[in-house]
Amino acid sequence: MIKIGSQTIKKQENFWNHAHFHPTDAIEDAWGKKLIDKYSADGAVKMIRFYTMFEDIVYLGDNGELLYDFRINDLRMDYLIEKGFDILCTYCYIPDAIAERPMSYYLAKGKVRYKNKAINLSTPTSYEKWEEICLAYTKHLTERYGEERVSKWFFQCYNEPDCSSFFLGDLEPDDDWRYTKERSAERASHYNKLYFGFERAIKSVCKDYQVGGCALAGELNFFRNWLDFVKENKLGLDFISIHTYGTGPKPLNEGTGRVDVMNTINVYDSRFEVIKEKGLEDVPLIVDEWGAGTEGVRSVTECPKLIYRENEWFSSYYVKLIYEHINRGNKLRRMLICLSGQDRQKFDFSGNRTFLTKNFINKPIYNAYILASKLGENLLSFETENKYISMIPTKLDNGDYSVLFTYSEQYFDENLEDKTETLAFEEDITGKNVTVWCIDRSHSNACRLFQKNGWDYELTKEQLEILREEGRLKPVQQFVAKGKSFDLTLTANGSYLVTIEK
Repeated sequence: MIKIGSQTIKKQENFWNHAHFHPTDAIEDAWGKKLIDKYSADGAVKMIRFYTMFEDIVYLGDNGELLYDFRINDLRMDYLIEKGFDILCTYCYIPDAIAERPMSYYLAKGKVRYKNKAINLSTPTSYEKWEEICLAYTKHLTERYGEERVSKWFFQCYNEPDCSSFFLGDLEPDDDWRYTKERSAERASHYNKLYFGFERAIKSVCKDYQVGGCALAGELNFFRNWLDFVKENKLGLDFISIHTYGTGPKPLNEGTGRVDVMNTINVYDSRFEVIKEKGLEDVPLIVDEWGAGTEGVRSVTECPKLIYRENEWFSSYYVKLIYEHINRGNKLRRMLICLSGQDRQKFDFSGNRTFLTKNFINKPIYNAYILASKLGENLLSFETENKYISMIPTKLDNGDYSVLFTYSEQYFDENLEDKTETLAFEEDITGKNVTVWCIDRSHSNACRLFQKNGWDYELTKEQLEILREEGRLKPVQQFVAKGKSFDLTLTANGSYLVTIEK
């Protein structure tokens, strides 16, 4: 039995329906617009993380002065605003106009990304010019969109500056991507200058604009150094941003890692310990990238176990992760899934970290985002002796119920026995309309149908239509309640939304 209370135990802001749309420069492309349109129409995503991509904006004039062409930026941002998204704006990367090394240097080293571009990993020739760019960009946003709108956004300095894949590409790590304390301090000293100019530029435009960093990949000595710098220089810090990934393709292949929500929670805890150590635990925290595993660009071709990104494991993981953060009292402002595999899918059910397959079939993780978007802000209590239940029971302001939960073992064991549970509400719900939504092996799960039918990756038009319909989220039960309770049969790694409406 699962007992669900009727009184609000706390107000709970929705921190979970947000995403890092990647790559940013797909927003102007037809396939990128199609995804953006869908995320907006389904209400699955509220806030999108957006790279400023200064390399597309800044260039040098004939006399060496910095000049700006904001047209492509405006096209991208206008589209997001038109579709109703809030913005987490990441100021990056170093444009060639002020870079120590040109982008072509990194292209020659094989650092090719979308549209045959590369991220310029060098330091700027002048940190004053970096500040000048940040100032010009912020002024442009303010003039175009207005201070009232922009003040609701989050402004973030750079992406994973502790990682050579994004900054200081020539300062290679000592072990895997980790650094000695001394080399980490050297790397942080450069980022500290970036943050100094970034913060000063944005706050000079509007002191109420929300600034933060550092979109930490995971180098804790770097993190400590930067936090110390911010405190010592009394810089604005309206939020701290971190990345929390669980396992990765390499440990999954080697058998040293497993898909486990506690991996992600433990990463969060290690970052928060440093924040507490520095006395900054009251600063709002944003997880601006999360995933059950790293490297969203990797596919099942490289790691067969990444198939979990295509099935009910990932949707269950997401629901369980929301529950764990709430249950532990983690004060998250936002949690954004990183959709870094969207431009890499070579076939449907490829195992890349995306919401939809190559041919725009809903994945279970996307359907779970739609379900989670229906939760209310009034968190309720629940009691159960079933240790495999992770539940977020809520009530809307109009008195309707919206209850999200999953039934899964720690490592998502598919042999977990089916279980019939009674949902018992404290309040009498007689005469109210009950709707049950389900994502499991047999419902809203196109990947499982694809596997069951034994189809190959060269799908016919008819097969694609069948899979799109299977992937579409739809209720599995609808009835009028009698009394205070009803029964549901739960299956391994199933995720459920129960709504009760007048």
